[in-house]
Amino acid sequence: MTPRPVALITGASAGLGAEFARALAARGADLILTARREARLAALAKQLEAEHGAHTEYLAADLATDEGVAQVTAKLAATPNLHWLINNAGFGIPGRFARASIKDLDRMHRLQVLAPLHLTHAALGGMIARDAGSIINVASVVSFLLVSGSVGYASAKSWLHVFSEGIYVELKSSRSKVRIQSLCPGYTMTEFHDVIGMDRALIPKFLWLDARFVVSESLRALERSQLLVIPSWKYRLMVGMARRLPQRLRHAVAVRAGRRMRRDS
Repeated sequence: MTPRPVALITGASAGLGAEFARALAARGADLILTARREARLAALAKQLEAEHGAHTEYLAADLATDEGVAQVTAKLAATPNLHWLINNAGFGIPGRFARASIKDLDRMHRLQVLAPLHLTHAALGGMIARDAGSIINVASVVSFLLVSGSVGYASAKSWLHVFSEGIYVELKSSRSKVRIQSLCPGYTMTEFHDVIGMDRALIPKFLWLDARFVVSESLRALERSQLLVIPSWKYRLMVGMARRLPQRLRHAVAVRAGRRMRRDS
């Protein structure tokens, strides 16, 4: 009997991570869910097993620590039928870089730079050997739309996008069937903004995306081996316009956006 494909999803206790888990379970995947909140992982695992018959393991791990990364990389190494790795875990720190806690900034970059680095490396070798598998790195549209007061978060997500693009080129050059995607959503209705204390009313309603829509767009694009995925034509248009702006004007827009969202303080 052929073993079922397995998806390992980080930051799976809520938001996009939980939506990826639901979507992949519905597609016949077994799951390994990881996040810090064990009770939430257990509840989601129980739900997915009941609704989709997906064998679901969960691993409570803090990927901002060496110990947490070691736990998850060991799990990846012990999963020969790994088909998807979703590097989704992350958090933001609003406010000017110089005023932010260096401890918090360090933790954020460990989670959103070093953890995906280690996990991708751990997963990629087996995928390349089997010539099958997919990695989705959840970056952000802020990789292209600079906002004053989001330096740490934007730089981490920009790194993740460049990292994904580099691996994409290497896979293409070796004619590998392994796929990698840089998913760059805009404002999405999840707990992310509640955690950083952001007032959602500061953002026009038409710019908010549904998490299920973002995941659906991501998985649809993955089937086409598309590298960069920016869900919604609105954000694709914004990115296209931003790329054409002169640097001075782009910087002025970044300052104004930061003030509007009360981050530039």
